Amino acid sequence: MQKRILGNGLEVSVLGLGCMGLSYGYGPATDRGEAIRLIRAAHERGVTLFDTAEAYGPFVNEEVVGEAVAPFRDEVAIATKFGFIGGEVARGMDSRPANIRAVAEAALKRLRTDRIDLYYQHRVDPAVPIEEVAGTVKDLIAEGKVKHFGLSEAGAASIRRAHAVQPVTALQSEYSLWWREPEAEIIPTLEELGIGLVPFSPLGKGFLTGAIDDRTSFARDDFRNLVPRFSPEARKANQALVDAVGAIADAKGATKAQIALAWLLAQKPWIVPIPGTTKLTRLEENLGAATLALSADDLRAIGTALDAIPVEGARYPAHLQARVRK
Repeated sequence: MQKRILGNGLEVSVLGLGCMGLSYGYGPATDRGEAIRLIRAAHERGVTLFDTAEAYGPFVNEEVVGEAVAPFRDEVAIATKFGFIGGEVARGMDSRPANIRAVAEAALKRLRTDRIDLYYQHRVDPAVPIEEVAGTVKDLIAEGKVKHFGLSEAGAASIRRAHAVQPVTALQSEYSLWWREPEAEIIPTLEELGIGLVPFSPLGKGFLTGAIDDRTSFARDDFRNLVPRFSPEARKANQALVDAVGAIADAKGATKAQIALAWLLAQKPWIVPIPGTTKLTRLEENLGAATLALSADDLRAIGTALDAIPVEGARYPAHLQARVRK
């Protein structure tokens, strides 16, 4: 698989694997053995970036990733995150320097490694100056425990302030055919500063694959039950976007998911999406996007479709929306 460079020198495969859904957010956790086999199958197919976090579980996702990549640890990059009290999102944020250090030490043990390749602040903590956060990670880099510093869902001002203290290698942010808000301010800021972009939910939390419609029901503990964009009414309205992507996919002999991922890859050479899945067939489908070339005409057709179809529904419930773009 082709490689891309994030920020100041982190080389990874053009597509990574978002591991969250193996144990958190989308219903019951995947059997541990199956999750490990999927991660190893991704590596066999050329994936070298694996994304996890202490909050996914909490903690269990890091343990699964650590066990899965142990046989080939030096061939891959592991990204993990800090920033919540006790690793629990519901308890609120904690990016105090002492917690950043404690999370790093615990993550190293769970990941069975001696360094974290990319250490993200999971969300900007308004109680802790971003300069303190960046300075703490800078110290961890000097100690060899962390290789690269990342931010997640941070706003342009926070990115600039952090980058002035410790160069930011990558920003993780939602970005996809149905969430293009980063194009207004975030992407120009990243381009100016030389920071990579790692889009999470590049398939719209599954909606852009075409496998979800207004009749789909989710598991009781599936996060999408809380998301306004996934109300039955919004899903019905947003089907028009999926249909438009499907028409382009059919013309290219590709799938909707492959078009969605190839579109992201075509936006900038420093964008590395991290689609997640629990199924080998979906993994192989997603990776097929790495070799799917979209022509200028294809990109124009997609852009025309996007401009003509408004997306209905907020991407987060109100209580979580306040945590992004600080």
